[in-house]
Amino acid sequence: KYRTSLATLEHIARSGAIAKSGMMLGLGETEREVLTAMDDLRGAGVEILTLGQYLRPTAKHFPVAEYVTPERFEMYKAAATERGFKYVASAPLVRSSYLADRALEACATKI
Repeated sequence: KYRTSLATLEHIARSGAIAKSGMMLGLGETEREVLTAMDDLRGAGVEILTLGQYLRPTAKHFPVAEYVTPERFEMYKAAATERGFKYVASAPLVRSSYLADRALEACATKI
């Protein structure tokens, strides 16, 4: 559940650990929903954000509603950076642990 996930991330951040989250795009979400989720994640203390394209693994899985353009991924990266995320990876092939070492380096002052 969304609120439970946010509460868990907030607990992690308040404990002094680096909180990270990610979203897969292309499932029918609106721009406003993505930006609201970013606001909620920053409000919970999340510092690392990954955004990638959802790709349907098999015909039995939920279909792709939209292929997000590279330009939109760049817009989301800029929006996330403006919101104060210390590290943002945003591109079609980004996955949860994409360049994790760089993300940790960006947050090194907290470690």
